[in-house]
Amino acid sequence: MKYPTLLVMTATVLAAMTSPTVPAQQAGSAKPVLPAQAASAAKPVLLALPALPASAPLPAKPASAASVAPPAPAASGPQPPDRDMPMNAESDALRYDDLKQTSVFTGKVVITKGTTIIRGERVDVEQDPEGYQKATVLAAPGKLAFYRKKREGLDEFIEGEGERIDYDSRTDVVKFIRQAVLRRYKGAVLADESTGSQINYDNVTDVFTVDGGPQNRSLTNPTGRVRSLLSPRNAVPSAAVPVAPSAATGPVPSLKPSPALGAGDKK
Repeated sequence: MKYPTLLVMTATVLAAMTSPTVPAQQAGSAKPVLPAQAASAAKPVLLALPALPASAPLPAKPASAASVAPPAPAASGPQPPDRDMPMNAESDALRYDDLKQTSVFTGKVVITKGTTIIRGERVDVEQDPEGYQKATVLAAPGKLAFYRKKREGLDEFIEGEGERIDYDSRTDVVKFIRQAVLRRYKGAVLADESTGSQINYDNVTDVFTVDGGPQNRSLTNPTGRVRSLLSPRNAVPSAAVPVAPSAATGPVPSLKPSPALGAGDKK
């Protein structure tokens, strides 16, 4: 029987079919690859790579913007004068005419313009094409309108009252009319005070005029004459410094009391 031979041939064919083949070394040679050779051919190839050179140290990381302190803000320059500052107003009612550039504030009006403060029951404001404003302040019955402003470059304040106040931002002149009062404060201390029927104060030249008259008459001033309190503007005297006696004159002699008049003339 030839069954063993047939089995050996079948196993050889199956092994050749399942195992990988390699190209022949020479043309025309097609030798089957044995399983042992296929296993060795399938081994992974290990490559020996040269060692990389040591890298140079990385440069220091610059400090982030958050860790750097911001520069100190530059000192602000001098503030513009009050006449060039915008006007802010509070009132119970407002009537504004854009065509005529007029505003009428009524009811406990408070207006601020820089350091200037104006209070009254009614304020009429008119603005010219160049942006300058004129204001008329009227007080409530039995009360006085109020005006206050800080003098430029000084720790002084000008404060005034009257039944009516007129202010012109172009000339920077304010007028207090009827029962007019003008005060000047050094810090919080009253320095000057004047009363009259009308007071005109020029903020540019710091010159004011006071007019008397019948409208200025009151129980305390029946004649209606102008009354003013003006403080001297002398500098505060410095503390006296004791003077040491010079070497030429020597020490100052001390006086001794005498028991009786003319006792020193007796011999």
